[in-house]
Amino acid sequence: MVGATAGPRQPVRMTAWAACLALLLAAVQAGVAEARTFRAADIQAEDYPTVQALMHLDKLLQERTNGRHRLQIFHSRQLGEEKETIEQTRAGAIDLNRINVAPIASFAPEANVLVLPFLFRSVDHLHRVLDGEIGNDILKSFDASGFVGLTFYDSGARSIYNSVRPIRKLEDLKGLRIRIQQSDLMTDMFKALGVTPVPLPYGQVMTGLSTQLIDGAENNWPSFVTTGHYRAAPYYSLTQHTMAPEVLVMSEKAWVSLSPEDQAIFRDAARESGVFMREQWRVWEERSRREAQLGGVTIVEDVDRAAFERAMSGIYERTLTDPKIKSLVDRIRDIP
Repeated sequence: MVGATAGPRQPVRMTAWAACLALLLAAVQAGVAEARTFRAADIQAEDYPTVQALMHLDKLLQERTNGRHRLQIFHSRQLGEEKETIEQTRAGAIDLNRINVAPIASFAPEANVLVLPFLFRSVDHLHRVLDGEIGNDILKSFDASGFVGLTFYDSGARSIYNSVRPIRKLEDLKGLRIRIQQSDLMTDMFKALGVTPVPLPYGQVMTGLSTQLIDGAENNWPSFVTTGHYRAAPYYSLTQHTMAPEVLVMSEKAWVSLSPEDQAIFRDAARESGVFMREQWRVWEERSRREAQLGGVTIVEDVDRAAFERAMSGIYERTLTDPKIKSLVDRIRDIP
């Protein structure tokens, strides 16, 4: 009788063992499926602070996911100019994208506030805004357009440079052709200053200067120097008209592929990469200004900023007709 009952129990034990093995293999396979290399884009060169921040982010992600997740960083416009990478990110072909707020703000009207001229009193004021509730609200505003806002990176103050003459007064700008970012707000801003705005991709500015298609452009110190623009346009006037930051966004498609735990890791690591980037940026700004001075650039500090600000009154009148935007601007101005 013992032999008769032992026979049918063996297959039962084997079936249970096989089921456990199958569950174990499924768990292992699921873990492997979760591992992923995310494509990240940046138009700047490999040693630029924003690209270095992405590399720091990659390091943090690998450490905190035990190597499951990492970034493959395509710098130096390998995946296209800003406008092209924005579309690719929205479609999910690019997973993470470091982009300036100005060209991507058309997808998130609240972000346009950060581009408004002469809104921020100082870089410290900008940081207090971005690091607080207002910054979080603006990052969330990207959600409706197929992006997930992760963090802000510094971009410094943007000033006007040209090859024709120093710019001290508003009248000095008359008749100049100035390259601007591809943004409706930037177009309106520079028309109000009396120049002919020429929207051009970032990578075409040097060609535009060399062929005299444009007389100048506007950008921060590191961009002015690393591109070699300072050699073709040696008058740099500290208008500091905007302090629009960079924003790191993730495609919605890539974001929803992450578990809630991994989403939290990405957000925390992205914010830490922003802190890392600020120190990199400070060093680069100081070094770039020194290099421009040694290269013979005329730095104009006595700019009549009050006149420039008055010229922006029409832009603020039109922009603040939207109660939501007006409230956001008021909140920014109230930050000490």
